[in-house]
Amino acid sequence: MSLITLQSVKKDFGIKELLKDASFSLDATDKVGLIGTNGSGKSTLLKMMAGLEPIDNGQILANSGATIVYLPQQPDLDENRTVLEQIFADAGEQMALVREYEEISDKLAHAPEDKQLMTRLSSLMQRMDAIGAWEVETNAKIILSQLGITDFNAVIGTLSGGYRKRIALATALLSEPDLLLMDEPTNHLDANSVEWLQSYLNRYRGAILLITHDRYFLDKVTNRIIEIDRGDIYTYAGNYSYYLEKKALSEESAVSSQRKHQGVLRRELEWLKRGPKARSTKQKARIDRIHDMQETEFKQAQGKVDISTPTRRIGKKVIELNNISKAYDGRTLIKDFTYEFSPDDRIGIIGGNGAGKSTLLDMITGRVQPDSGSVEIGATVHIGYFNQHSEELQSALNENQRVIDYIKEEGEFVKIADGTKITASQMLERFLFPGNQQYAPIHKLSGGEKRRLFLLRVLMATPNVLILDEPTNDLDVQTLAVLEDYLEDFSGCVIVVSHDRYFLDRTVDTIFAFQEGGNIKQYPGNYSVYLDYKQAEEAQQQINNTKEKAKNVETHTASLPKENETKKRRGLSNWQKREFEQLEGKIAQMEAEKAEAEKAMANVPPGNYTQVQKLYEQVETLKEAIDAATERWLELAEMES
Repeated sequence: MSLITLQSVKKDFGIKELLKDASFSLDATDKVGLIGTNGSGKSTLLKMMAGLEPIDNGQILANSGATIVYLPQQPDLDENRTVLEQIFADAGEQMALVREYEEISDKLAHAPEDKQLMTRLSSLMQRMDAIGAWEVETNAKIILSQLGITDFNAVIGTLSGGYRKRIALATALLSEPDLLLMDEPTNHLDANSVEWLQSYLNRYRGAILLITHDRYFLDKVTNRIIEIDRGDIYTYAGNYSYYLEKKALSEESAVSSQRKHQGVLRRELEWLKRGPKARSTKQKARIDRIHDMQETEFKQAQGKVDISTPTRRIGKKVIELNNISKAYDGRTLIKDFTYEFSPDDRIGIIGGNGAGKSTLLDMITGRVQPDSGSVEIGATVHIGYFNQHSEELQSALNENQRVIDYIKEEGEFVKIADGTKITASQMLERFLFPGNQQYAPIHKLSGGEKRRLFLLRVLMATPNVLILDEPTNDLDVQTLAVLEDYLEDFSGCVIVVSHDRYFLDRTVDTIFAFQEGGNIKQYPGNYSVYLDYKQAEEAQQQINNTKEKAKNVETHTASLPKENETKKRRGLSNWQKREFEQLEGKIAQMEAEKAEAEKAMANVPPGNYTQVQKLYEQVETLKEAIDAATERWLELAEMES
């Protein structure tokens, strides 16, 4: 069943034609990734489908019975509401009852003797029981917790933009519409939250159209890709990997066709230049065909950002962090951290939101001073800092300034990697800013285009230490791929804060992981290797927990009176020894399976009670098996001693 259909939709903003003749449909089972370069019209297309942006021509037909929810990049929330009030603000009867329940409960906490409130609460609870509203509240709190929000009574106005985006995301998921339109849902989420959202959307029963820079996310969630390329729409029936494969074949075929066309045209033009004397009907037809071939236009391969800026020499001493510590409001973010960066370091920094990642970068760049310890910068170091914070980006970009004037502030001419000089205008073209855009004010650019412009300015300063704080936010996948290639050949130190798993896998060889208490642990390798280390650590922790549990039981058993103190202990037979050796690994494996089942149970989508019951039974079965195996392990351990 088609939920929404676009028929010959056109959209033109004057300096750029976004959509020429867009036509496609979304069905109830579609999970679609929308891709294209920054400024190609992805966000505008979502707004038009949500009814928030007018179309210039064509029509958009939505199924009258279908519910559509749009999640923008910058959601507009009521700053005076609490988190739960915002979640239930535009809710149906179930959520309205939950909201009322939360309000009355809060009042009762301050006036526990109020009989009128108690009566209202009792009546309300009966109504909630009747329509199953308790599950709505439970699901709301589960989703908020998985997205990193635990203070449900926090006022929206006190929260950062990242937290607001997560609240808007939770609201959209809880509404369970027939079609979810999502603009960069993974922005401001840490890796664990992205993993959870990926799993949630895989099980989501409605249709999804989303914009995201996270290529692993695209690969796992989508079953179809729609690409916007210079006003045209192209559809690929598969995930992101399938799209890349088919796109490469399509471009190769187009190049081959153009090459053949040019060969035929060249031969025909040579024939025409010979000036045949006779002008037969066949010859006239041939001449007409040549004119038609001359007018044939081939669409060039999609433009790609060309990053070819040079870097300056870097000495042996880069950046030295000596026992630095930093705390805010009594909370330690970084504790006694020491590290000496080398010229060829590729460092990825990960951790939960608010862990202290950006604070570490601010101390490295001198924007924030450590509470203790010191930061030493080498004499030859020139830092390029690509910041994630939109407010700092806004201050760095004068919205009324022309694009080309902003770049010319760095230099009228740019020396590129091969040593030649090009103009600022030519450099902008390499970053996909055509001539008509270069003389437009910056406020005409999309959010992603502003980020790309800011990146160009940072790279034009020829840094030899490049610090990237969430570089993947708002940059399109094509630009990210080119940036990754650039970083591979970058002759300097690279420090990256990112939650984008694909980007980290491509660009870093060491991971700094923020942990509780301000500790930063180092892991060799990229993000996937880090995950392997973490899994091994967790498995070892499960074994240690089992051993500790067994030790406690053994200590308790030893303190009990013995029936026969003089009775000799029996030794283990060969098969008992094998059983004893295997039990330790088996118990650890079952503990890991139980933890995974418990995690899956928390992630079950709303209303799927059958799946919850199934996972609950699995957890209980594993508990019994673990207890039985532990008891047997203890028995064999006693026989062996």
